[in-house]
Amino acid sequence: MTALGKLFRTTTFKLTLVYLTVFALFAAFLLGYFALNTRRLVTEQITDTVDAEITGLSEQYRQGGIRRLVLVIEGRSRRPGSSLYLVTTFQGEALAGNIGSLAPGILDKPGWTETVYRRQEETEGAEHHALVRVFQLPGGFRLLVGRDLEERERLYHIIVSAGRWSVALVIVLGLAGGLFVTRRVLRRVDAMTDTSRTIMAGDLSGRLPIAGTGDEIDRLALNLNVMLERIEALMHGLKEVSDNIAHDLKTPLTRLRNRCEQALRGDHNDTEYRAALEQTIEESDRLISTFDALLMIARAESGQARDNMTELDAAELARSIGELYEPLADEKGIALAVEAEQPVPLKGNRELISQALANLVDNAIKYSEPETKSEGAAEEGASLPDIVIRAESDGGKVLLTVADRGPGIPEADRARAIERFVRLERSRSLPGSGLGLSLAAAVARLHGGELTLSDNNPGLKSIIALPRDGPLEMRHDSAAHDQHRDQQQSPADSAGQPVVAG
Repeated sequence: MTALGKLFRTTTFKLTLVYLTVFALFAAFLLGYFALNTRRLVTEQITDTVDAEITGLSEQYRQGGIRRLVLVIEGRSRRPGSSLYLVTTFQGEALAGNIGSLAPGILDKPGWTETVYRRQEETEGAEHHALVRVFQLPGGFRLLVGRDLEERERLYHIIVSAGRWSVALVIVLGLAGGLFVTRRVLRRVDAMTDTSRTIMAGDLSGRLPIAGTGDEIDRLALNLNVMLERIEALMHGLKEVSDNIAHDLKTPLTRLRNRCEQALRGDHNDTEYRAALEQTIEESDRLISTFDALLMIARAESGQARDNMTELDAAELARSIGELYEPLADEKGIALAVEAEQPVPLKGNRELISQALANLVDNAIKYSEPETKSEGAAEEGASLPDIVIRAESDGGKVLLTVADRGPGIPEADRARAIERFVRLERSRSLPGSGLGLSLAAAVARLHGGELTLSDNNPGLKSIIALPRDGPLEMRHDSAAHDQHRDQQQSPADSAGQPVVAG
């Protein structure tokens, strides 16, 4: 397709033609209406003037008879102008006036007539148009008074000609403007198309160009760029997950196979076989926990879990998590406290928020071994809890905080610690898959919030900040969530215990 043909096929050019056609028709109708009304107004002025003259000449006839009327007509006929006069006998013989000839039968029809005529001083063949009125006087005499229509026709033609040129100019300028606008829009659309082809070819880093005008194309490009950034992040995350699964799960699967193969070698008693099976089941449970965590992260990042968002009490949720993990903390000699006395209303997915908070508490217990307490903490006294779970409101947000007094995470490693399968050096000797913080961050993003890691002096403070009324795009669609109110469940429901992936 040629460039000109491509230009003519654009929606912008078609819309320009439609608007131009409508405007040109409207302009032509308006100018035609103006020309016809101008002609009508001139005609009305002529008839009013002629009626007034006939009234005056009739009065002259009544006062002085035909002689006086002829004298008046002869005087007026000598004046330059477009006025026409003629007095004849009842037989049609001219007595006075400035008309040389008329169309046949005009004097026989009293009233208004538009006719052709020739002045007395003009030669044969010269014809003009006039609007005349024939009036019959007492005694059979006829009086004709009229006006030449040349000025009216000239004014009418001037207006019509100006209208034609105006419409032609409007069409030319409209087409030129339409081509300019269409070419400009087409250039931007072509740039977007080229970028889209680059993206479809596999380069997800491409972005649609922004002109900076703030128009609808810019707004569309901005939204598409945000979508492309999200797609690029998801694809990058998918690649990382695939790579991490290939590397991090290969070792436990190999270990699982080796244990099974070792159990099959040689002769073993029932106790040895049972121990091998227990180790195999334990390793399988860890793998299942890892895959469950991956599925939950994928569910959170896809946005599907927004269908189950309901009204809940974040304080009650924090207390239930504290009760669930308190026996595990006591077993390790760790003091766990919950600061959530006042109700903290929150709109969100109870299951995912519970899982995210459980992951943070599990990590805190895992890394808050009694021997890792700092000397400063020991000097402060045993009354300070090692782990604090807190639920509180902060303006329009709800803060779910887990603060421990363990070794913490260096500031340089905090951003990397949220990524999937990332395990810092000091945590590689402990059980876990490196998905706990990733899941918590994904749940926070699902709810329109964020997970932040900060220093607890000593230890780590993990804060999940969530909008109290739920994600912004979900606040005006509460009806879709009401049908799921009865589906609220505690962290221990269905599975018996949260799927913790530390």
